[in-house]
Amino acid sequence: METLIAKCRNGNKPLVVAGCVPQGSRDLKELEGVSIVGVQQIDRVVEVVEETLKGHEVRLLTRKTLPALDLPKVRKNKFVEILPINVGCLGACTYCKTKHARGHLGSYTVDSLVGRIRSVIADGVREIWLSSEDTGAYGRDLGVNLTILLNALVVELPSDGSTMLRIGMTNPPYMLEHLKEIAEVLRHPCVYSFLHVPVQSGSDTILSAMNREYTVGEFKTVVDTLTEMVPGMQIATDIICGFPGETDEDFQQTVNLIKEYKFSQVHISQFYPRPGTPAARMKKVPSTVVKRRSRELTSVFESFTPYVGMEGKVERIWITEIATDGTHLVGHTKGYIQVLVLGQESMLGTSAIVKIMSVGRWSVFGEVIEILNRGSASSESRANINSPRSNLDGTCACSKEPEPCACELKSSCGHTEEKIVSVLRNVPTPSEYSSQNLIGWLLRKRKNSFHKRMENEAVLEYDENPGTSHHGCNWGPADKALFGGILVSLLTIIASFLYLGSRGLSSK
Repeated sequence: METLIAKCRNGNKPLVVAGCVPQGSRDLKELEGVSIVGVQQIDRVVEVVEETLKGHEVRLLTRKTLPALDLPKVRKNKFVEILPINVGCLGACTYCKTKHARGHLGSYTVDSLVGRIRSVIADGVREIWLSSEDTGAYGRDLGVNLTILLNALVVELPSDGSTMLRIGMTNPPYMLEHLKEIAEVLRHPCVYSFLHVPVQSGSDTILSAMNREYTVGEFKTVVDTLTEMVPGMQIATDIICGFPGETDEDFQQTVNLIKEYKFSQVHISQFYPRPGTPAARMKKVPSTVVKRRSRELTSVFESFTPYVGMEGKVERIWITEIATDGTHLVGHTKGYIQVLVLGQESMLGTSAIVKIMSVGRWSVFGEVIEILNRGSASSESRANINSPRSNLDGTCACSKEPEPCACELKSSCGHTEEKIVSVLRNVPTPSEYSSQNLIGWLLRKRKNSFHKRMENEAVLEYDENPGTSHHGCNWGPADKALFGGILVSLLTIIASFLYLGSRGLSSK
């Protein structure tokens, strides 16, 4: 932040700083002479920008009611909506400045969030991220809870799975009360089986010093329950290395916890004393020790191979962005595992069935088998997400009754595909053209032309009249003329042989 402010000042650029830092640390020297907007004044950002462009300094920090959810916005990614469900939190962590900036818990009503969900789905959004300082604490100021909200939201999601919901970061204490209900929501086909649950330390002593209000055992209960009840569940966590008072034994307990669960995502940070927090007044661990512990834990984490074993699996993914290499598209599985695929930019915003071809440390690579949900206009006509999907052999796992399938064939699944394949199997191979016999060559050319036309007619007839099959073909005038010519030539040759043979016999 300091670097960006200095860069703007050196370039004589008008500058507005917004968010937690100006709200919680309004007296910072770096903020002198610039316009600032607090966390609950975001709806006045246009006004602040206009006044700043006129050369005025504006400072809006007074708290008021929650900002409206339907403020106009330009999304960084048009397929992703970041939806705050509440601001503030109920915790009092000794190292955190967010509570000071954002205040006590303030939740949006269930009805207002449901309305927003409907609106963004109509806009073509494909992923909705619920954001919060602590998702698990939602609604305690309103007399409701996170389970009530989630059950109301998933009802609004399209049944074809074209739009997915991702639940935001939650601390362990409030999750413990609703673990089974939360697990049920995470099993929903339109909700990512993924949750970010920060543990921060594997030592109960350090957790107490942090005032985290849970134990390592309770964190394990959250992880174990969700992993057991939700197939393919993925959990990310956070670790702070070098918190004041952390001993080598405390740190080793953290290492052991990470080794035990082998989390696929761990956000590792070094303790930083934020001014004005209780932890800033505690006795610090030497910086050299903090750095060493951070490097050691990072090395342990990077030694894991969480995606080994996924090769060959078929997964459904939701594609929402272009990878940093500019070549691959980025999709996520139900467990929010990152999958890189090759494809056109037009695939953004779609869902696809992919086969995992190889795995890396941070993501896996897939090959697209089938693209789903092409365009919002046709999404309602897709099969329900619970319908059978494509099998490895490329055919559909359909019910006995003929009905539309997820593979988008227009007739009973597999029928037309089998018909076309049966025609293609009869197409001559190059080796069949090795004969130098003129008549044989012409006959094989005729056969080749016939089968190519059969293939085209099979596709054409399928498009026009699905469900019919080909048992014969009609000969056109050119076909009849060619065959007649060949027949006359053959009869002439036979007659010549017979004539020459008869003359030879008579001469004897």
